[in-house]
Amino acid sequence: MSQKSVSMQPGATAPDVYAPGPLGELTQIIDPELVDAVLEDTGAREQRLRLLPARGVVYFVLAFAFFERSSYRAVWDKLTAGLGAVPVACPCASSLSRARRRVGSAPLRRLFKVLAGPVADRGQSCAFYRGWRLVAVDGTTLSAPDEEAVTWYYRKHIGKVRTFGHQLVRLVAIVECGTRAVLDAAFGPDHTGELAYARRLLGSLDTSMLLLADAYHDAFDFVQAVADTGAGFLLRSTRKRRPTLRHALPDGSYLTTIISREHRAGRGYERLEVRVVEAWITVTLADGTRRTE
Repeated sequence: MSQKSVSMQPGATAPDVYAPGPLGELTQIIDPELVDAVLEDTGAREQRLRLLPARGVVYFVLAFAFFERSSYRAVWDKLTAGLGAVPVACPCASSLSRARRRVGSAPLRRLFKVLAGPVADRGQSCAFYRGWRLVAVDGTTLSAPDEEAVTWYYRKHIGKVRTFGHQLVRLVAIVECGTRAVLDAAFGPDHTGELAYARRLLGSLDTSMLLLADAYHDAFDFVQAVADTGAGFLLRSTRKRRPTLRHALPDGSYLTTIISREHRAGRGYERLEVRVVEAWITVTLADGTRRTE
């Protein structure tokens, strides 16, 4: 790594270790002092001088996002390639694995919470519409390793006779449109539906935002939860909805009321007034094929 500076205060139980120094572009984006502060806050800072200090392990884990198909050693080599003549530790894969377990997930979670959030200013028109900050929610699935250490939690799908397919991780995120900055994210087994994860993220919304989402998100409970945050929303619906026209507007859209399916004691069926915009959208593919919905 780069040069190490170690100091011991009288009565201290562990040295203050500042290593490694700059590790390529990652330290230009995520300041080493911020990583140190996060490690301190989460109690993950090392208690003795190590060849793999906690700060370096955090950057090592972050580098996986760029080299997800590389081995532990390959990622480490890429991470430290720019240090030149500076002496660098050459840990084996098992040492890197133990270091990762030692540091744990808490510092990474804390670092994400510190850095996540909108970044666009009012001058970036791609991120705003009529004063609203545009954000979008959507989900995807990622394959998890077919290993016993993982499959107890991320289980395969079970058919009538046997399990099948690959175990999947469901990831749902809210991002700022235009910049793609992540406001918040949640993940877990894909046996839990996308809406359940999306609901965990609504604390990131506020009255300055307009949430965009696909048709799956037009369930009453989710829409009501978004409305309760004070944020606006624009959700694509499907033909399955047959809203009753309550009040026509000059531009051809109309106001209607959507109703909860569940009756609640003392409250009846909850209602929410929304504006419906009916539109035909034509998509032209590269081969000239056109599809209208």
